[in-house]
Amino acid sequence: MQDEVITVQCPHCGKDVIWDELSPWRPFCSKRCQLIDLGEWADEEKRIPSEGDQSDSDDWSETQH
Repeated sequence: MQDEVITVQCPHCGKDVIWDELSPWRPFCSKRCQLIDLGEWADEEKRIPSEGDQSDSDDWSETQH
């Protein structure tokens, strides 16, 4: 019996990526796409929605005064 090949799309460029050990950057197709995505999160271009208006960093800075 042969294992089924699972493919996903790279979240950045949409290229097909085989989901196994031969694709070290999965779900990304390359280190480049992985770093671009990381940079978008770091620049807060991507965010996880929350119910509050304040971020954890805002709370921390208020306690340090």
